[in-house]
Amino acid sequence: MAAAIRVERLQKTFRVKEKRAGLRGSAEALFRPVYKEKLAVKPIGFQVEEGEILAFMGPNGAGKSTTIKMLTGILHPTAGTAEVLGLCPWEERRRLGFLVGSVFGQKSQLWYHLPPVDSFELLGSIYELPKADFIRRRDELAERFEITPYLNTPVRRLSLGERMRCEIVAALLHRPRVVFLDEPTIGLDVIVKQKIRELILEMNREEGTTLFLTSHDAGDIEQLCKRAIVINHGEIILDERVSRMKREYLTYKTIELRLREVCVLPPLPGVRILKQTANGLKLNVDTSVIGMEEVLGQLVACCKIGDVTIEDPPMEEIIAKIYERTERVADRPADSAPLAGGS
Repeated sequence: MAAAIRVERLQKTFRVKEKRAGLRGSAEALFRPVYKEKLAVKPIGFQVEEGEILAFMGPNGAGKSTTIKMLTGILHPTAGTAEVLGLCPWEERRRLGFLVGSVFGQKSQLWYHLPPVDSFELLGSIYELPKADFIRRRDELAERFEITPYLNTPVRRLSLGERMRCEIVAALLHRPRVVFLDEPTIGLDVIVKQKIRELILEMNREEGTTLFLTSHDAGDIEQLCKRAIVINHGEIILDERVSRMKREYLTYKTIELRLREVCVLPPLPGVRILKQTANGLKLNVDTSVIGMEEVLGQLVACCKIGDVTIEDPPMEEIIAKIYERTERVADRPADSAPLAGGS
């Protein structure tokens, strides 16, 4: 299988104006600024195969967005090389633009005061799509993503979930071979998140689209990706199969219950009560000790439940655990097993 994305020792350094104590607002600070180098992305290397869905994870400020901007040609790197579909992004950006798409959860490519259908028309012209092909593709995607009822509704009147589905359609109109998804489910409720995930998987399965996904939602990673790369402080600290990550790092979940009456939960291995009130119960479940099915079965058997919410640990906590373990592995003797690269 060919590589859709190939990165070798890619690095990005920014010049940042240094704030000097006592000189803020002075003429010297204005006319004789002092700059320092900030290393946003250290030399990194990885490969993404065609048709793969890769999770690119990390906390805020880790270097995720900077890496995506280099891979889409928005930023020039300080050093290193990268290829996306055999093209250098920053040297052949126009050619690459016809082959890739992008969806940014916090930045829209749709015109705010116009209906999505008008933005689609404009994008069809930008990508030089023949009129008949454009209409066929637009209608096919509108039906698949269930946006037909509000194609003619101004974007400003759409809910966040409706807008995000329109954003994905806009990114797919020209049949890109690689799509960069930056926080595609941010701010969405549970039901809409699940719908977006199902649509992303369907798109990958039916069209073989390579997907490069960043997300703070562990559910996105678990349900969509088979492999994840974790970046922190500009360097890759883990490149691993998600199945192994789930076994080693996604080992607990939080269950929050709204109860119809007071419930006395019998002791269960791996289950810890975080908070209990007359009409509520919050539990921490270690999934490496006990399965969620067994815990939920016990809860249903002994409690009258009004509502239940299951949450993954925050991505920041997962990253912290990975980083701590990476540091421990780095301190082991040279003949110890490495952290990354297993299956």
